[in-house]
Amino acid sequence: MRIFATQSEYAERLAAAVESENRCTSEMRLLIDQISMQQGKIVALEDERKRQDEECRQLRALVQDLEKKGVKRLIDNLQVPIAAVVVMACSRPDYLERTIESILKYQSSVAPKFPLFVSQDGANEMVRSKALSYNQLTYMQHLDFEPIHTERPGELIAYYKIARHYKWALDALFYKHNFTRVIILEDDMEIAPDFFDYFEVAASLLDRDKTIMAVSSWNDNGQKQFVYDSKILYRSDFFPGLGWMLTKSTWDHLSPKWPKAYWDDWLRLKENHQGRQFIRPEVCRTYNFGEHGSSMGQFFKQYLEPIKLNDVQVDWKSMDLSYLMEDNYIRHFANMVSNAKPVHGADIVLKAYNIDGDVRITYNDQAHFEMIARQFGIFEEWKDGIPRTAYKGVVVFRYQTTRRVFLVGPDSLKQLGIQHT
Repeated sequence: MRIFATQSEYAERLAAAVESENRCTSEMRLLIDQISMQQGKIVALEDERKRQDEECRQLRALVQDLEKKGVKRLIDNLQVPIAAVVVMACSRPDYLERTIESILKYQSSVAPKFPLFVSQDGANEMVRSKALSYNQLTYMQHLDFEPIHTERPGELIAYYKIARHYKWALDALFYKHNFTRVIILEDDMEIAPDFFDYFEVAASLLDRDKTIMAVSSWNDNGQKQFVYDSKILYRSDFFPGLGWMLTKSTWDHLSPKWPKAYWDDWLRLKENHQGRQFIRPEVCRTYNFGEHGSSMGQFFKQYLEPIKLNDVQVDWKSMDLSYLMEDNYIRHFANMVSNAKPVHGADIVLKAYNIDGDVRITYNDQAHFEMIARQFGIFEEWKDGIPRTAYKGVVVFRYQTTRRVFLVGPDSLKQLGIQHT
């Protein structure tokens, strides 16, 4: 009986072991099936990645071929260009069309001097098709699949993408296509009739005076009520942007340290412009119609929509612009400021309006400037201690008539060499 009981116990254990082995075998087969499925997915993903890589390779080859054809067309003209003109685009085909049509209206007659490029960031097919529908330009495409990591929570990735695109496009135009100057426009701009004549004479200023970092077609305070004379140009310590030209030698210094985002504000830092100034017109040579974009229409209704786009054909080539050279300009500008009538106290807007001739108003600090600017309706913003459009701390604009208003900083007269009056 004892032997029988022992045999029965071992038989039960054996049966349990067999059952456990069968269960393990079944689970192992299930795992093998799952692994096989995952391997299949991995293979499929790898195939998809290879397919996308091949598509990107083909797309890059197509873009390079288009660029070569476009640049060859430029070389065939046998004329050294003054500057390449590049329109920075992304995902707004309707805006891009309006911009290109505005440019071609005045560029066609000077195309050899100002070859036109469109640089697209990303793969928006409608933008690509729109750009490629024009034979008068060369198409470039920036395809960047590297992930973007913002430096601060809540930042828009768009500003990082824009900065990458700008660096890529300017590197390509200066180092791949070997242009000596580049004019940068955006896909939401119209240009003035004398846009290209303006930049042609500006090119010689850039070459002659290395204290000029760039030339802009924009005036932040260029609204209709603040401008009058289409022939007047100013130097400014504040980078205007929005339609501007720089040289290859300047880009050589900027490119290696180009920022990850907010490139325009970065250019406004004193450490980057290093005492150099910017040329800007009184009356804008570009008009920004981009209410919808990365900046979410910031400032559009108040500051951008009322901008006056120059509609006068100025004969820039017959004008003497030597007053804009650094040594001449500080005396030229100081003379205007010193001849302006000082205005003090309350009701300064009313007083400025009722005085014949130019006036000057002194502000004590940034808060005081912002209060005065708010009363007149001009830009209040500062960057790195410099008000928009300012030269030596002085902001100048017209007010309702031909009179100029000079908002003068606490140290401006000293910087201009003017004795207090």
